[in-house]
Amino acid sequence: MQRSIEIWPGHPYPLGATWDGAGTNFALFSEVAERVELCLFDEEGQETRINLPEMSGYVWYGYIPDVGPGQRYGYRVHGPWDPARGLRSNPHKLLLDPYARAITGEVTWNEALFSYRFDDPEGELNTMDSAPYMPRGVVINPFFDWRNDRPPRHPPHKTVIYEAHVKGMTALHPRVPEHLRGTYAGLAHPVMIDYLKWLGITAIELMPVHQFVHDHFLVEKGKKNYWGYNTLGYFAPHHEYAASSSPGDLVREFKAMVRSFHEAGIEVIIDVVYNHTAEGNHMGPTLSFRGLDNPSYYRLVADNPAFYMDYTGCGNSLNMKHPHVLQLITDSLRYWVQEMHVDGFRFDLASTLAREFHNVDRLSAFLNLLHQDPVLSRVKLIAEPWDVGEGGYQVGNFPGRWAEWNGKFRDTVRDLWRGEEATIAEFANRFTGSSDLYGSTGRRPFASVNFVTAHDGFTLRDLVSYNEKHNETNGMDSADGESHNRSWNCGAEGDTDDPAILAIRRRQQRNLLVSLFLSQGIPMMLAGDELGRTQRGNNNGFCHDDEITWVHWDDADDDLLEFTQKLIHFQHEHPAFRRRRWFEGASIRGSNLTDIGWFRPDGQEMTDADWQMTFARSLAVFIHGEGIPSPDPYGRRVIDDSFFLIFNAHWEPLDLQMPPALEGGWEKLMDTAAEPSWFETPAKVDGKVEAQGRSVVLLRKRRKQEDRGLWRWPEAMIKQRI
Repeated sequence: MQRSIEIWPGHPYPLGATWDGAGTNFALFSEVAERVELCLFDEEGQETRINLPEMSGYVWYGYIPDVGPGQRYGYRVHGPWDPARGLRSNPHKLLLDPYARAITGEVTWNEALFSYRFDDPEGELNTMDSAPYMPRGVVINPFFDWRNDRPPRHPPHKTVIYEAHVKGMTALHPRVPEHLRGTYAGLAHPVMIDYLKWLGITAIELMPVHQFVHDHFLVEKGKKNYWGYNTLGYFAPHHEYAASSSPGDLVREFKAMVRSFHEAGIEVIIDVVYNHTAEGNHMGPTLSFRGLDNPSYYRLVADNPAFYMDYTGCGNSLNMKHPHVLQLITDSLRYWVQEMHVDGFRFDLASTLAREFHNVDRLSAFLNLLHQDPVLSRVKLIAEPWDVGEGGYQVGNFPGRWAEWNGKFRDTVRDLWRGEEATIAEFANRFTGSSDLYGSTGRRPFASVNFVTAHDGFTLRDLVSYNEKHNETNGMDSADGESHNRSWNCGAEGDTDDPAILAIRRRQQRNLLVSLFLSQGIPMMLAGDELGRTQRGNNNGFCHDDEITWVHWDDADDDLLEFTQKLIHFQHEHPAFRRRRWFEGASIRGSNLTDIGWFRPDGQEMTDADWQMTFARSLAVFIHGEGIPSPDPYGRRVIDDSFFLIFNAHWEPLDLQMPPALEGGWEKLMDTAAEPSWFETPAKVDGKVEAQGRSVVLLRKRRKQEDRGLWRWPEAMIKQRI
């Protein structure tokens, strides 16, 4: 028996369920609805349906006094059912509020979730009630004591990103209390905060934390969507990562995590999936958007709207041409900045968001909105600049406020160290910040987010240990993931006890890390790579919520960890490796030395012909420590040490002759072929320098004693370049 509930007219904005201390306002957008029922659920699951009394601008709304935090709710939309025209209203399906701030319960896969019968997909409408199998939105108390929380706002050129999974980071951590492992609270535990600070991380990039759904086909196989790229709620933190069982406490737990990171000076960037939803294609379930207003929320095939445009490989694409979809996304982004205090976003398959009609448009409405928004224009915006549609690979083509995952950096650095031909010219571009991709659009080197590994693909250790993927446990006959890793010539596949093979693998890991952290741009590393984490050759762990993908803290490679920590702090300490502007090749202080120079093994400068040599696998670079542009308002510049790096990707050693123009005073800081690789007491070098096969050697010339201060007034001859 339904209880009698009084409902008042309320307000059309803000959308969602908003508690004001006395009652809750409910507002929902649907252009196709003829009637909208608000469904309230008590603790026993008893449902009470109430017609929303008002509609204005296709927003249905009403206010209910005495309804507050903890109230579970959903919607039923009455409207036309005509799939051939893209209309899929079905009031028999309970629908999740797209603006729900918290969500409780799971999608329990059942035929009732679908608007067709499994035995007759083209037949009559499925009228089974889906409510018993659906999660509910939850009204929350938005108030939280942020104390004196301030965003760290690290400049982009001083940013080091750590890509991590909320659960995977702490699920096996022995020093995190067991009841907190795998949760937001566990990630914010002091042992984790102290570790990231010690490592030198300035920003943690969390894989999807929006409420997501475990795919039907995975659940049938006894697996989960571990990565979380299957979003259903763009305002709600994913409830499985909560230590608390209370939905309201879940939101507070996430906020407390962000506050803890901020207190430690670490920014929080979240990976967001606005390109598609968990409802899939025309054969997918009706969980939210499809039943609310299918033709508004989704890109439908123009001449056959029963089907969906799929630029994502996930069955559907959100309709970025519709103003309410744009509003949904920008409202969500602002909510996570203003209410949850996150510091930036990494946009999954961001090219999809820039599609106005068919082609990717760098001046699309979505990108323009973000540039003009007074809140969102001030946070870090990072694009994964591709999707699976035609013309979707857009590395280098996003507008000026954006940074991008630089897939060309990843591919080039990998190619260099596995011995591919004709890579040195491409490597030089990537090492210096990829000016060929970003320089012509007014962007700086920090537009490039450099990485060699990420969640999608091999871990660092597996990258140098496997030539073939080993995804058998995914249950897809290894048809998923990258097809192969090409040859790393490491002598064996997978585990081995051969000391020589293990030594070259350790060296290759160090080579990749040095290439990452000493290149211009924003370095991003995958969580656990510094520990030698392995997935046993699985390069597509998206369905493994288990020890394959979790970080094994008790099996750390201590030498690799120490090397990585020192390397990151070295990068922090030397602005020569985190410049704000491009190298110019201009002379410094009237000498013949430029701010950068590239050299052959015989000590001669690289010529145009040298760059074209397909068989060359070795080169050296000189980086001058003077004339580094700075943000100082008085035009002063940074003075740093000068550095000389030798990259020998050949399998044989070489003796490099120091260039005649570079006078003495050099000391060797690091040799990735040596174990340990980091020299606590730098060794003096003169004349020739030996570089073992597949190694990096780093030399330093300390700045003169009178240059020890951080700042130096520039010579008149270089003022115009500051």
